[in-house]
Order: sequence, then C-alpha cells, then structure tokens
Amino acid sequence: MGNHVIFIVGPTAVGKTKLTVELAKVLNGEVVYADSMQLYKEMNIGTAKPSKQEQEGIPHYLIDEVSPDEDFSVAEFEYRAKKSIQDILDRGKVPIVSGGTGLYVNALLYDMDFGNAISNEELRKNLEEESKTYGKEYVYRKLQTIDPNAAEKIHPNNLVKVIRALEINHETSENVGDFKEDLRRTREFQPILIGLNRKRKDLYERINYRVDLMIEQGLVQEVNDLLKKGYSPNLKAFKGLGYKEIMRYLNEENTLHDAIRILKKNTRRYAKRQITWFKRYDFIKWFLVDRYENEETLLREVLNYINSKK
Repeated sequence: MGNHVIFIVGPTAVGKTKLTVELAKVLNGEVVYADSMQLYKEMNIGTAKPSKQEQEGIPHYLIDEVSPDEDFSVAEFEYRAKKSIQDILDRGKVPIVSGGTGLYVNALLYDMDFGNAISNEELRKNLEEESKTYGKEYVYRKLQTIDPNAAEKIHPNNLVKVIRALEINHETSENVGDFKEDLRRTREFQPILIGLNRKRKDLYERINYRVDLMIEQGLVQEVNDLLKKGYSPNLKAFKGLGYKEIMRYLNEENTLHDAIRILKKNTRRYAKRQITWFKRYDFIKWFLVDRYENEETLLREVLNYINSKK
C-alpha cells in the first residue's frame, strides 16, 4: 500500500476497535491508538481500553504508554505516533490509526506550515546558537512562555518549528494559533480517512450499555485503587470521562446513581462533539454501521473503499 495510513475515527462506543482489529488481520496491519485516555497505564475500565483478548495478537501502539501522573501533550503524541507509523511502514506493514480524540487525529493529518510567514534571519541564528549552548529545551521554554498554545502543538525536539513559531511571534506579535493558514495536509504519508457512525438512538443505547458495563466491571474500584496508590485527584488524567464523575461520588458530592446518570449524559454529549469534529474533514468517507446487516458486510465495504483509494 505504499505509504498509505488508514484512519478509523468516530464517536465513542460506535465500534471502532472491532473493525480496526478485523482490518489489521486482513491487511497485515498494526494499530496506532489516537485516544487521549487509553494511553494511560492502570486506567482500563473507564477508558474502555481493549483487552489483550480483544487485540487478538495485533500489535497496538500508544496504548498503556504513560503513567497517570505523567504530562502528555498533543505534540508528544504526534512525535510518538509518527515514529510508530514510520516503523510500521518500514517493515512493510499497514498502519491503522484508530481513535476518537480529534486533536490527536488532527496532529497526524495536518502539519504546521510556516513557509509563507515573515522571517527574521538574525533572530533565527541567535536562537540556533542558544540551542547549541543551552540545549533545545531552553529555546522551547521561551516558546512556552511567549506562546503556550504553539508550544502545546510542537514537540520540544522539533527545533525548526519551535524557532519558526518564535520568529512569527517576534515579527508579528501574533500567536501561531492565530494563523489559520499555518495548517496543511501532511506530506509524510497518504491518509485514508474512514468515519464510523450510527443512528443516534442506537449510538446512545450503546453508550448507556457501555457505562453500565463499566460499573459492573468495577470502575468505582479502579478509581479507588488509583487514589490509594497515591495519585493526586487533581491529575489531568482524572479529568477524563468516567473518572471525574466517579471522583465526585467518592467525594460524597453525589450518589452512585447520580454519577452513573451524569456519566451517561456527559458521554452522549462527548459523542456528539466528536461527530461534529470529524465532519469537518472534507476527505472523510462515512460508514453508517447499522445500515449493514453484519460486521462482515461492513468490513467488505470498508476494504472495497480502501482498495479504491490506493
């Protein structure tokens, strides 16, 4: 498939994991996860992380990657995910990116393009010298101070982009995030973008069922165990769906019944936002899962589409 990378995106509980694994089996593929919660170790139930059994022996990357108390930015995700994608391609296999975190998908589909921006050669040389003398981290910290939004999007090791962002800010007093034309489709690989969706009623029923299953599987105990291990309740990881609602129950701010009801409502709202996000992509091909009589028919249709894009 050359340098094609398949993306399977869509709302939570739509059925991405199952289709992704089936595709990987047929295409000799390996999976890169684009999920901001499943990358945390020890957080399995609340993130609906696929078990080893569900992974069916297919290599999965960017899952169980960091501890709940580790900082993990979009730039760090992009750096690690692209490294994994290139490794998969180099071994002659097919990378399949699967997930519902829009910012992570965006980081892979688009690059920041500073080609037409105003430049300052003297400033650039000074910053390059500073990086040689004090290290890349020193220059990156300057960007964090001046334009934290840009720093979030650029990996600290990517000195060229760090310096370009500083140049833009210096010359225009504008932040990189204010430059809509700074995004361009990646040239590192050719994405084949597939979106999964369901009728709203069906999707919401699946979300409600999933939440009930999480509670049965021991979500409350999982959150309790993490807190007992000494993880701070203020961690970014605990702001995720499932964890923040159960945290409020453990803090006796509401009942378990209320926590479950709120979690279902919040998850449905999140799914709606995910669909809105992915509908922005004009090159996405949507598949309405419940239109197909079974999983095999859906898989066949998706494979036909992938083959048509090679």
